[in-house]
Amino acid sequence: MSDGPRLPGVEADEDEEDRIVCHVDADCFYASCERLREPELRGEPVVVGMGYEPGETIGAVATASYEAREFGVESAQAISTALENLPRRAALEADAADHDPDLTREETGFYRPVDMDYYESVASEVREILHDCADVVREVSIDEAYLDVTERTAWEVADGFARHVTDRIRREVGVTVSVGVAPTMSAAKIASDFDKPDGLTAVRPGEVREFLAPLEVDLLHGVGPVTARKLREMGLETAADVAAADPEPLVEAFGERGRELYDRARGDDDRRVKPKGEPKSFSRESAFADPVSEPEPKYEQIETLASAVADRARREGALYRTVGIKAVLPPYDVNTRAKSLSGPVDDPDLVERIARDLFAEFETDPVRKVGVRVANLEFAAADQASLDGWERRADEQRTDGGGATDDDSSDESESTPDSNDGDEPAPPDASRDLEDGQSSLTDFANR
Repeated sequence: MSDGPRLPGVEADEDEEDRIVCHVDADCFYASCERLREPELRGEPVVVGMGYEPGETIGAVATASYEAREFGVESAQAISTALENLPRRAALEADAADHDPDLTREETGFYRPVDMDYYESVASEVREILHDCADVVREVSIDEAYLDVTERTAWEVADGFARHVTDRIRREVGVTVSVGVAPTMSAAKIASDFDKPDGLTAVRPGEVREFLAPLEVDLLHGVGPVTARKLREMGLETAADVAAADPEPLVEAFGERGRELYDRARGDDDRRVKPKGEPKSFSRESAFADPVSEPEPKYEQIETLASAVADRARREGALYRTVGIKAVLPPYDVNTRAKSLSGPVDDPDLVERIARDLFAEFETDPVRKVGVRVANLEFAAADQASLDGWERRADEQRTDGGGATDDDSSDESESTPDSNDGDEPAPPDASRDLEDGQSSLTDFANR
């Protein structure tokens, strides 16, 4: 049993209960991030293009907001095609190269180029909430993750727990996510796509096969257009058809994956949520109800967050070589700073001191959110640099100009993401492109 918080009165024996798995999937994530930066885009059609530059017609659609999809703009569509379906708002201007006097405002939308550093910064805030709400988190890509919350809640109140997660992300970060709750990973993934956007679908133990039965084969986890077409050629139109089929022809057609399709259609999936590798950083962030200009409340929060990340690093057995801070100014101006140390340390006092020093330039600015991070983690046994040793080397560096100092080589620029402790966006299968409308950057790079 984890020592993490549970809902009051919830008692459970892991060996006797069904797993409670949440799949959290952001809604049109890149477009949502652009709306954070430009609040005037809310409610407007927004298209984010990979390889797109303002005023150009090249590139491909990475994400289309739900408003843009109503005009026929789809993920992986050529920007030129998207522009035919949804001209850019700038075309309303008389001096625009693509000006069309017959256009109305309601027929146009906004186009933005991909800004991966910025999206990763926002994603890091979402990840922190997910790790705070679950004992085990598997980050699948920049915009989705699996959570095992078996030891945090109970099936009787799982819906409320999942809503708590979505509300925190909306309130503290400003983006919406859809969540599927189920006793298996595959069912949770399907459930998260069931009621987008801002959806919450819970499939309780004993209900999984009934939930899956009427779904078309395209919606089964891991089934793309090619596999769906082959299944239909075999006379299998729904999950119920696959579940009732003889598994041997499936194995002959798809190899071992055929057996997996058969099992998943029947609701059988014994995989456990497992993290993907060791984290590269730990961070904690906190938002103020309203932007704060006075220094003291901000420094108090910095100290609290510094203590929290240092404590987590110690509990995880990690040493760190980098300490960083984040200051988010209205409306969503993300600023990060970091300092590298001479060696790996486990020193909470040092984390607090460096965080305060790095934050000093923002002490009189209006700040809506602050964060502290430790990075360049080492989990193997290593010689730890002492605080005295670090200070002595810092003095030497200031004298002779050698090593890492508080200059441009060690400070991160304003556009640098707060952390990169997740994997690069994994190429989704074709079914994911159609289901949530967001293609990965890796996918486009390989086209």
